[in-house]
Amino acid sequence: MLEKVSKLIAEQLGIDPASVKPESDLIGDLKADSLDIVQMLMTMEQEFGVEFDDVEILGLKTVGDVVRFLESRA
Repeated sequence: MLEKVSKLIAEQLGIDPASVKPESDLIGDLKADSLDIVQMLMTMEQEFGVEFDDVEILGLKTVGDVVRFLESRA
């Protein structure tokens, strides 16, 4: 799951997937802006068949947070 999420994030942000770590902060470390995050989450909704609500999105700060959320819905 981590590898797939890292690849999706890297593709969205145009960065090396190796730089996407579980502890990477989406905004602080990976320099994602709000539009990047919305687009990433929309892609993940389609890819993994899950839906994010506004409250859940606010709790997703790191790559690991996203992975844990997706694993809890799998």
